[in-house]
Amino acid sequence: MFRFKQFTIRQELCAMKVGTDGVLLGAWANGGNRVLDVGTGTGLIALMLAQRYPTAQVTALDIDAGAVRQATMNIENANARERITVLHQSVQEHTGQYDAVVSNPPFFIGSLSAPDAQRNMARHADTLTYAELMQSAWRLLKDDGELSVVVPFDYRQRMEDEATFRGFFPSRVCAVKTAATKPARRFLLAFRKHPCQLVAETFTIGDERERQLTQDFYL
Repeated sequence: MFRFKQFTIRQELCAMKVGTDGVLLGAWANGGNRVLDVGTGTGLIALMLAQRYPTAQVTALDIDAGAVRQATMNIENANARERITVLHQSVQEHTGQYDAVVSNPPFFIGSLSAPDAQRNMARHADTLTYAELMQSAWRLLKDDGELSVVVPFDYRQRMEDEATFRGFFPSRVCAVKTAATKPARRFLLAFRKHPCQLVAETFTIGDERERQLTQDFYL
């Protein structure tokens, strides 16, 4: 169980547990009046975006039944049912128009699968390839909307290539380091449908920028 300032996350039913990637993405991604969280897992990112955007209506999708139950439970416990809708559905099947699409996507490609089928679904891109994510985000985003994702450093190029192929333009990129002297280990990436000025930044876990980003959530 993880306690944040305004909500608590239980995760016993969910394969993918609360981690740094989800917290950073939830604190960094741009939202809007209508927000879509793809692969919601515990519901963490949906709850963070609802907290950051008090008038937003958030839709949270997951294809894993356990994750849907877990997210529903966490959202009900946070008294956020009127603002967050959880659906047992794939993004490929989903319809709607959103100001923002946010996803901490499955990322393993061509690697050994985990013996746990639920964890394998959450971690491996067989169920949601980067190409499918980009195609779905393009269809679901409003013309001025933004897609935000988080990826390990060695998957950044694949994600950016698929975004470019679909017609997206990079709008923001944040390199996240675990130590100031080490290379970035993960990247927060955002894309839009039209050419825009790219805003780039770098921060290290525990530095002032990261503390500012997450201060409204961590106890």
